[in-house]
Amino acid sequence: MQCVLHRNLALNRRRWVSLLATLGCLLMLVRTGTTVEAQPSTSARFTPAEFVYEAGPADNPLKGLVPYQGPHPDRFPYSMEFNYLPLSAIVKGPGQYEWRAFEQILNDVASRGHQTVTRIFLEYPGKEGVIPTFLVEGGLKVHRYLNTNTAPFPPAAIETPDYGDPNLRKVMTDFITAWGKRYDGDPRLAYITAGMLGTWGEWHTYPKTELWASKEVQKEVLDAFDRSFRKTPVLLRYPAGKDDYLYTDSTPYRFGYHDDSFAHSTLDTGRPEDEWYFWPKMKTARLSDRWQTAPIGGEIRPEVWGCCFDEKPCTEASQSFDECRDVTHATWLMDTGMNQEQPSPDRYARAVKAVQKMGYDFEVTRAGGEAQADGSARVDVTLTNRGIAPFYHHGWAAELLLIHDGKVFKRIATDWSPREILPGESKTFQATIDAASVDQGEFELQLVIPNPMKGGRPLRFANRGSDATTGALTLGAFAK
Repeated sequence: MQCVLHRNLALNRRRWVSLLATLGCLLMLVRTGTTVEAQPSTSARFTPAEFVYEAGPADNPLKGLVPYQGPHPDRFPYSMEFNYLPLSAIVKGPGQYEWRAFEQILNDVASRGHQTVTRIFLEYPGKEGVIPTFLVEGGLKVHRYLNTNTAPFPPAAIETPDYGDPNLRKVMTDFITAWGKRYDGDPRLAYITAGMLGTWGEWHTYPKTELWASKEVQKEVLDAFDRSFRKTPVLLRYPAGKDDYLYTDSTPYRFGYHDDSFAHSTLDTGRPEDEWYFWPKMKTARLSDRWQTAPIGGEIRPEVWGCCFDEKPCTEASQSFDECRDVTHATWLMDTGMNQEQPSPDRYARAVKAVQKMGYDFEVTRAGGEAQADGSARVDVTLTNRGIAPFYHHGWAAELLLIHDGKVFKRIATDWSPREILPGESKTFQATIDAASVDQGEFELQLVIPNPMKGGRPLRFANRGSDATTGALTLGAFAK
């Protein structure tokens, strides 16, 4: 293969165009996997990169297992941490918000380079004072009883508010509006599970179903989230169509869903008594393709913590983690099992392989480019999603780096976003590089997708050689 400069270029452009031709040759050679001498006019020798598939790490950002805030740092790789707050921690009066407790969570998690999954709740077994005091003092009725649906923990006293109370309803929707105005798209915030209603904010008051919020109240909460969070993904606990007897129709909304009994009550068993399981409800609501546009998350059920990654099932009710992952297209799951104690080497190895297959996995499968008549260079790079789900977040964009003597010589911003490339599909991105300021020397062209959160983990490609610290992948090397 030869790359020949046009003979009639003006002498004062020769040096610039020589580099651009070099870059064009580099990118074409990356495509062919060949090392050749360039024409004498370029005086360059190229060593193109090889693109070899290698699954991305288990702690790639915005996917994988999610421990509670402040876990043991060395037991299992992770990129997110979970914590939640009572509504009373933020709402101090009608339209009065104190964000300090929420900021403390976000900043503490971010200090470790991680992003936060969160939820706000109004009732929690064993806790008092989670309902804002001014609402109770204003006449809100509160039901106090022993909650027996607390396994694997003992029954505990709980306070369930009257969800039909007009003042509470306005406080909830006003809070969601204020929350979204302040935090929608905040790079520290990975996912929100809708919360607000039910035990732990998990949208049920079982076994006291008579205390559950009406469909009208549920719709008010969903409408508020839909209006207020247009960037940060919001996930609901229970999928429901228009004929659901307990839940309002959630199909018109953009939300994802979270299965909080993952690998235990996820898959369809065919038994009528198991119709409440997550995937049967997704199918009944005709939401089995929702993962293509919104994330699927959840929590591994406590009964199968840790052991869901073992070769043999740990309980009779266990369901295959791998099958649950692939059927639901899960991107992230809250988990305590891999962090509560040091896992065995076999469990750890099996878990890493299983978690690597969650969510997205982007491989660079092609790179190309050519010098343009105006002295610029066009670069095109193809990303293929080898995972089981898209990348759902706004605000992430690729950069091209020219590296000289191990340092970034030039950084080229692009509008290349990895969002919504479905599994098995590819997308080719293009950019134009003005290389007029590049001097003689040794160069590499690299691709990186940095985390928009300061200090956050970068996205690493499913290619051998994607740097563990920066995520950068070398597209090729050349000497000018």
